[in-house]
Amino acid sequence: MKSMTISLAVLAIAGCASTGVDTSPPTAFRITSPQYADNSMLAPQSAGNFAKNPNCTGKNVSPPLQWVNAPANTRSFAMIWDDQAGRNGLGVSHAVVYGIPANVSSFAENELSSATGKFVAGKNILGMHWLGPCSPKGNAPQHYVLTFMATSLEPNELPAGLTRAELLKALEGGKALRAASIVFRFAQQ
Repeated sequence: MKSMTISLAVLAIAGCASTGVDTSPPTAFRITSPQYADNSMLAPQSAGNFAKNPNCTGKNVSPPLQWVNAPANTRSFAMIWDDQAGRNGLGVSHAVVYGIPANVSSFAENELSSATGKFVAGKNILGMHWLGPCSPKGNAPQHYVLTFMATSLEPNELPAGLTRAELLKALEGGKALRAASIVFRFAQQ
């Protein structure tokens, strides 16, 4: 009985390690949200808004983001946001944004949802630059991985409208300097 109690305590401690606490060194390139811990649930207002999809009935409010400790030779940032479980495991690209100037270090809540001039808008799976989560009602929370990359490209070096695949291709050959990520979860109520 004592070994079972100890085993349960170890499992409980291990479970706490995955609660979204940032354990990276303080000098590591990282992206965070002042409103959401890593791996936390997004608010219902963050759900996408797209009339042709009955699962996209939210307000499409993007979360606030901030990043620190980019490599010294960073000229711009790029971001993709994916739902790897979307479309029954085929994946859904929700956001493609790039050309973010190196002197920008944050986005306010809802700033990514609109074209603010702080970035170049790419095309997600629906041809937009940003779409919030649209997981089916009744599903378990799905994971939305936001990958943020420091690049050696000038902010206006790439044309608008690149897809996820086109952006990643353009960053090959050493143009992607370093990456950081944050995971958000979402489930329709």
